Amino acid sequence: MHDDMERVSRIGDPVDRAKAAIDLMATYQGWVLELSRVRREAIEEAQASGMPQAEIATRLGVSRGRVGQLASAGPPPERAFFGTDLVTVSVAGMYEAGKAPDQNPSEVVTREDLNNFEHLRKLMTGMKLDAQYEVIPPTGIVNLNRDNHIVICGPRRSPIVAQVLEGDDSLRFAKDTAWHLVDQVSGKTYRSPVDEDGSAGDIGYLGRLPRLDGKGTFLYVAGVHAIGASGVVHYLENNLADLYREVRTRRFSTLISCRYDPETLEVLESRRVTPLYRHEG
Repeated sequence: MHDDMERVSRIGDPVDRAKAAIDLMATYQGWVLELSRVRREAIEEAQASGMPQAEIATRLGVSRGRVGQLASAGPPPERAFFGTDLVTVSVAGMYEAGKAPDQNPSEVVTREDLNNFEHLRKLMTGMKLDAQYEVIPPTGIVNLNRDNHIVICGPRRSPIVAQVLEGDDSLRFAKDTAWHLVDQVSGKTYRSPVDEDGSAGDIGYLGRLPRLDGKGTFLYVAGVHAIGASGVVHYLENNLADLYREVRTRRFSTLISCRYDPETLEVLESRRVTPLYRHEG
């Protein structure tokens, strides 16, 4: 920290020095926010283990009342599920309907995926996290080697994502007469109700998968159909705290089923239908 301040102080141009100071303050403020989350989580863990509040207060060197304040100050622990800074949500892009690639068509995203981003952004804003989205080009090329990253893109739209998914020994996308998901542990197949009997339901995949550079992970969301990803987002909106307590930021995967309104595409219900498969110890 001292070195950073010295570096900024030595910048000759006053405007450049002011800009560097602003940037450094933003970085430090981000660290303070994350540290307050870590503090809150640690106090909650101590309380959950049965440690009396008086003992926590003594060890922290604060009053019991202050412990109560610290336990509710700062972002909730589950904020870490998404990241520690600006989160980028990558969504699959497609060429405009009816136009070939040589006609310079625009890249568009589905209504469901734009809606998914807005729901995620609202969820993260409530935890003091900013979010932005980017469109994965129709080639499916996406940089997975980034922190604070969520990918919403089916494997058929991205060969890179499909390659990473092959490393999941528990759950797998597959195709025969239609795309579906397979639990390779139980042997059970999960097909979209839309394909089976036309009813308004779908199946989605949720996981934390390894980056290609081996230096971290990214969150991955996809459905058999686009609405399946919406079901996963709905599940996160309603179950994030419990999910975080189970997996923290470790690698995992699971399947989510959902029901939705066929006219508005609003998800009405979502639930987990497989175990939370851990990919590491």
